Amino acid sequence: MAHIIVVGNEKGGAGKSTVSMHVATALARLGHRVSALDLDLRQRSMGRYLENRRQFMEKANLDLPTVTCHELPEIDPDSLQPGENIYDHRLSAAVSALEPSSDFILIDCPGSHTRLSQVAHSLADTLITPLNDSFVDFDLLAHTDEKGEKITGPSVYSEMVWNARQLRAQAGLKPIDWIVIRNRVGAQRMVNKEKMERAVAMLAKRIGFRTAPGFNERVIFRELFPRGLTLLDLKDIGVKQLNISNIAARQELRDMMKALELPGVEVNI
Repeated sequence: MAHIIVVGNEKGGAGKSTVSMHVATALARLGHRVSALDLDLRQRSMGRYLENRRQFMEKANLDLPTVTCHELPEIDPDSLQPGENIYDHRLSAAVSALEPSSDFILIDCPGSHTRLSQVAHSLADTLITPLNDSFVDFDLLAHTDEKGEKITGPSVYSEMVWNARQLRAQAGLKPIDWIVIRNRVGAQRMVNKEKMERAVAMLAKRIGFRTAPGFNERVIFRELFPRGLTLLDLKDIGVKQLNISNIAARQELRDMMKALELPGVEVNI
């Protein structure tokens, strides 16, 4: 069966689609068969990213490792039993159709709570939650005291992941490997950064996730989107010498891919 990777949280602007795109195309570059689903049916950031990539490849006559973003199939409402949700069936039908031809299925969730996102989390073998290095974003995972030093309780997103874990346990499926990726971490040692580091480490032990390094804030990501490119494509499009920032960003991607510990993946990119 395909290994299902879900990238999600319930807050926009954390870099979900950037992480999704880089993980998916890195796996494709490593020779794995990867399919993608974008559950943000309105903004479709990852879907647009991949459309941009396809168009750029056609114009530039390039053949880059890529991923196809698939649409959710339509379901006849009359085929549903009383109480069944049509979105549950659309997602399960999409996953079932993609599994035979995929090593990995990557699902990019919207930055809000939706039924589709809720169901996707229960399907996740690996759950990646990008998190900006801010207590505003941290509040999505847990509430803290006024000093940001003591965790007072879990928040809405953590409770949703807990419910997804319970559903998987009831179905006899293996536990979700939950990884929180800290994005946009400042380069300097600052009080807020150190508080965040302690809070994330404390919460990881309390509710059971691993942490992994993510991407620093870099202009390159905004520049890559219109062409649908990733950090690993730069040399393929004729960039002969990378600047220091781009080299550092590529290393961040390698470190992140290694930290994910995906089955059968040897990171040599």
